[in-house]
Amino acid sequence: MTVDSTTGIHSLPISQRPPTSWKQKLRALAFFFIFNLGCSMINASQFVFLLPLRLLPFNWSRSLYDEGIRYTKGAFGCLLVLMCQWFSPTSLKITFEANGKGAIPQDVVESILVRDKEDKVVSLNLPSKFVYIANHQIYADWWYAWCFLYYMSSEAHRYIYITLKKSLRWVPVVGWGMQFFDFIFLARSWASDRRQLAVHLSSLGKTAESDQMPLAFILYPEGTLVSKDTRPISKKFADKMGINDMSHVLLPRSTGLLYSLRSLSPRISNLHLIDVTMVYPGIPPLAYGQDYYTLRSMFLDGVAPPAVHMHLRLFKVEEVPIGDLSDTESSKIPDTSPDKHAVEVEIPTAEKEAFDLWLRNLWQEKDESIGRFHRSGRFSEEKLPVFEVPLKLRRTREIFDAFCFFLPATVIGYLWSKLKA
Repeated sequence: MTVDSTTGIHSLPISQRPPTSWKQKLRALAFFFIFNLGCSMINASQFVFLLPLRLLPFNWSRSLYDEGIRYTKGAFGCLLVLMCQWFSPTSLKITFEANGKGAIPQDVVESILVRDKEDKVVSLNLPSKFVYIANHQIYADWWYAWCFLYYMSSEAHRYIYITLKKSLRWVPVVGWGMQFFDFIFLARSWASDRRQLAVHLSSLGKTAESDQMPLAFILYPEGTLVSKDTRPISKKFADKMGINDMSHVLLPRSTGLLYSLRSLSPRISNLHLIDVTMVYPGIPPLAYGQDYYTLRSMFLDGVAPPAVHMHLRLFKVEEVPIGDLSDTESSKIPDTSPDKHAVEVEIPTAEKEAFDLWLRNLWQEKDESIGRFHRSGRFSEEKLPVFEVPLKLRRTREIFDAFCFFLPATVIGYLWSKLKA
């Protein structure tokens, strides 16, 4: 479906849109079948070809298992991009800013962009170990974040980690797959979650550094979507704190992000923070994103955003006020614990408050940039160059990757070589 960026059907609330045609209903049926087929094949590959390797008592089998899991994680990323390409065409429109201090110099931007022979941007040469944070408007935010990581030259979509509700752990196919992906399932009770989050991330950070692998951890500091239910809660908290509430985002929760950065930073020598501000065309100022874009409306009804606007700010974590990590032994779980990694369980109040202020200021700038975008069509007062990346697979063979077509042959071939040896 082709839509105008200002007056297309995407600009209407979902409840006011005309009924979908029979042709679109057939496309919706095709999406449902193909997407679920892809998810099922990825999960089946994990159970049939990879789980047995995990159970074998050999270092080589564990290494092959880990590599296979990374392949299935990348396969799922390819599947997400393919579903956009076939059923909900759109593109990412990306701008860059340096630590909130204005435009990144052009030579630095060009070092980030990887172009093909036709001068089209095909990938982004961004840091390979990072925490990705963004505002949270619609449930598809995570979908587009994963698609964005697909375009990173480090293949970060194969090394992605996210937090999920513990209740999703046993959802058939999807929940099982996320367990194989080693995602972090939380009970949404900080008293019980903080230790698990810190231990899990510490282990991931240590492995990524020692094995020289990428690491991409996605976290939404607002914790939930901006909606008619969450907006009053944000306002109430702002009044309690004696601060101004925000217009386009919710007040961020700093605790989870602070623990995450403090768990990863000592174990990763060059950790970065990628802050992304996302805006979807057609959503009026102060409106709620889910009234205009849902997974159903985008992929079943075929009404995609004409573009997904992503404004990136890059920070070195060493420049972020996450506190002093040089003398925190008294607040750590010792190395002799069953977790095998020393992690913090307590953070000094002053350091929490300093980081909370920093994050709140960052979110205030984000809120202002979204308002500026609604008024002028750009995030920054400066006119930054916009780089467009269509959501399409870069190689035809990746269609097969999206369904784990190559995994069985790879695993069987490797096992055969081991048996012959």
